[in-house]
Amino acid sequence: MTRAEPDAATRVGAVWAQDRRGVIGVDGTIPWDVPEDRAHFASTTRGHGVVMGRSTWDSLPPRWRPLPGRRCVVLTRDPSWSAPGAVTASALGVAVAAAAEPGEGADGEVWVIGGAQVYARALAENALDVVVVTEVDLDVDAPPPGEEQDDDGDRRAPRALAPHLDPTAWTAVRREPEVGWATSRTGLRYRITWYERS
Repeated sequence: MTRAEPDAATRVGAVWAQDRRGVIGVDGTIPWDVPEDRAHFASTTRGHGVVMGRSTWDSLPPRWRPLPGRRCVVLTRDPSWSAPGAVTASALGVAVAAAAEPGEGADGEVWVIGGAQVYARALAENALDVVVVTEVDLDVDAPPPGEEQDDDGDRRAPRALAPHLDPTAWTAVRREPEVGWATSRTGLRYRITWYERS
């Protein structure tokens, strides 16, 4: 049986990558290629429970659904929705509790992995202990949310934005590299920052 709320000892984090302006995705895709960040995501979340929205689940390549070595909990408002390898939940607290249940692919640590609305909800509900952000050194060319047409009236993909981290509530505790940027084998510069609740 799934607990209604996560145990007080459960460590809950969020992990995402963003461009310099906070864009985390465009039209359900990640608009850059940084293999080192994908490896960082895998090593951060593997062996733990992960919580995601249904759009994030749908954006995963079919061969990666469910994410291997992780208990995948999908937040959805549709009680009839199901998918092989996914546990469903309709509320964030229930999703975190389900992701934290001990067993295969979970050890009590939980990572929120998207999308933008789920990150924002986790921050608003003070559900997070740590946030890990990869900043990619580029500006993605996409319209703001709600601005889906260009000047010619053609449909353009909306962008998803990372939530704002209040600097009075979150403190950077680690950076990789400590100074400057790392360079991906694809040529893009990136850096990873770990934040903890102040």
